[in-house]
Amino acid sequence: MIKGLPKRSENYSEWYNELVKRADLAENSAVRGCMVIKPYGYSIWEKMQRALDDMFKETGHTNAYFPLFVPKSLFEAEEKNAEGFAKECAVVTHYRLKSDPNNPGKLIVDSEAKLEEELIVRPTSEAIIWNTYKNWVQSHRDLPILINQWANVVRWEMRTRMFLRTAEFLWQEGHTAHATEKEAMNETKQMLDVYATFVEEWMSVPVIKGFKSANERFAGAEETLCIEAMMQDGKALQAGTSHFLGQNFAKAFDVKFQNKEGKLEHVWGTSWGVSTRLMGALIMAHSDDLGLVLPPKLAPYQVVIVPIPNKELEPDAFKIALKPIIDELKSYGVSVKYDDNENYKPGWKFAEYELKGVPIRMAIGMRDLQAGQIEVARRDTLTKETRPLEGVASYVRDLLDEIQSAIYQKAFKFRQENMFKIDTWAEFEEQIEKGGFLLCHWDGTSETEEKIKDLTKATIRCIPLDGVEEEGKCILTGNYSNKRVVFARAY
Repeated sequence: MIKGLPKRSENYSEWYNELVKRADLAENSAVRGCMVIKPYGYSIWEKMQRALDDMFKETGHTNAYFPLFVPKSLFEAEEKNAEGFAKECAVVTHYRLKSDPNNPGKLIVDSEAKLEEELIVRPTSEAIIWNTYKNWVQSHRDLPILINQWANVVRWEMRTRMFLRTAEFLWQEGHTAHATEKEAMNETKQMLDVYATFVEEWMSVPVIKGFKSANERFAGAEETLCIEAMMQDGKALQAGTSHFLGQNFAKAFDVKFQNKEGKLEHVWGTSWGVSTRLMGALIMAHSDDLGLVLPPKLAPYQVVIVPIPNKELEPDAFKIALKPIIDELKSYGVSVKYDDNENYKPGWKFAEYELKGVPIRMAIGMRDLQAGQIEVARRDTLTKETRPLEGVASYVRDLLDEIQSAIYQKAFKFRQENMFKIDTWAEFEEQIEKGGFLLCHWDGTSETEEKIKDLTKATIRCIPLDGVEEEGKCILTGNYSNKRVVFARAY
């Protein structure tokens, strides 16, 4: 274990926080609850962005950008949305500072520079976007509008943790407008599928797709769909949400269109988003006591090559011998780092690349070079083997695919082993302390859900889309239920 990195089994929270810092992903900033995403961490986020952006564009969406500030009157227009985010809002009241006459060198708010209308720093963008859509929509010919925005938002969280919950975070938010209810609901489900595909195929994290209960629904939505992932401590993490807004925002902002019959109707809307919280999921789903374990598709460097120096060899001997292999790997689209930095010893480099989760490490010394071979080490299994230099590039290319799949299968196996069918309250109370996803009957009432949360800190993570009709009794009240839902404690 890297010195200073706690064990997951002893203190999962401390292990996570320390790993984020030690792996050079992020650090706390001078602003309470905010973080600096460092180059290595941002490289992973960039890969996430690129993959998701391609998927959005494949489904017909285009990117735009909307203001950071929302006039308070617009924010208040959709009441449920405003109430839902009110406690997390940062508010701009003045637009200028001035020197303090009683304390030279200090600045104070200029009381004469008070804004006529206060501005909300966006916690989400529905208000400003739907006010804009009002000017874009007149006819059914103007629909659908399929817009995505890459942005930052501010939610003044009291308890923060890097990537998982910060006062400011990066995300994407899609906002679409449609002519019919069916079209909007199809969009909501389509984008949930996009998220599920990305998280499973790129992040190697299995997810459960489902509906949120009314208590957990996005403020201002008619329905919220979500993907839920299990972390290695048995807690749930909401990895993405897609909201069917109905006509709520269209009515709040008077967004109407003339249908094919010439009648005026309110449009139907959706919104959907994922954030840098996915970075937290990536870390917690796969990493170990040695550091990060990154799926190859998202690793900044998929392969690192470490030459082990020898005074008998010319300084560039390794580089010359390995150049054809590096070129071949790059031709396959593999990102390679050749690390011949003489300021660090090979042993330090091995530990550092393990900490940073590089999927494959290759090492070569003088004897290896003379024998025409190289050591290939996998980060996910910590296994090593010696391979001939000839053909090693194509072997490594295929091995990366194998690692991507193996990481997913390990996470899937863990989830399956930690999903439990629970039928009694006594079983529920016992198992929720151990963690995992609890598949339980629930009577469908918000009151019962809230009581279970108060008693155990567990919430309904989702009502699975693929849930099978099954008659039973609610674990708390004993009332009738026709389907199991997923309960868990969550981040």
